[in-house]
Amino acid sequence: MRNIIKFCLSLFDYLTEKKIFNQLKRFFSNKKTISLIDIGAYKGEYISGIIKNFKISKAYCFEPNPKVFKILDKKISPNEKIKLLNYGASNYSGNILFNENIESSSSSINELNEDSNYYKKKFFLLNFLGKGDVTKKIEIKVVTLDEFIIENNINELDLLKIDTEGYEYQVLLGLKDKIRMINLIHFEHHFDDMIVKAYKLTDIHNLLTMNGFKKHFKIKMKFRKSFEYLYIKKNYIS
Repeated sequence: MRNIIKFCLSLFDYLTEKKIFNQLKRFFSNKKTISLIDIGAYKGEYISGIIKNFKISKAYCFEPNPKVFKILDKKISPNEKIKLLNYGASNYSGNILFNENIESSSSSINELNEDSNYYKKKFFLLNFLGKGDVTKKIEIKVVTLDEFIIENNINELDLLKIDTEGYEYQVLLGLKDKIRMINLIHFEHHFDDMIVKAYKLTDIHNLLTMNGFKKHFKIKMKFRKSFEYLYIKKNYIS
């Protein structure tokens, strides 16, 4: 049953991602190459789509989960254009506890809300309940994207993608004024209560609009209480 559910979810995710990449291709239609930062690269699905659809000038892929990073490292061949980084991004630099969950795609700096009905239903359907410890806490390194951009002499950034299971706002705060150098920001937002987070979508929206972005596209993830959003710089000319 678990494998069937995971296959169906993967199929629906693929169809959703296809629609998102159609938007990206239209947005960057006049760009010969694109530069990007991928926060929450997971097992390389997103950067694989980028490689398939665009020529990359520079890509930085962050994945803090050490077990998942090994899969990413095997799938994506790092080179002078694609850098794989086994740490995370936050609104400060240092170390932080990370919740490595038995269902790896829900691993996050944020805590799981084990009282959530959504959590109980999801983990029951995936047959993870009663399989031992749901969460293992590990210490990971985090950096602010503001410092990272300066240290790596990044002068141009076409795309920032963030999928951090309820930690997106903190990642954006860590950009500080460097947020204004980005042309398009792609992020996921959960409306369920499975993960404990300290912000609302309006906080992200207000931060982005205050820095010259507008909402361009949104799409609901099938069988999930979450949406994918694309925000573009208002004065961007491709």
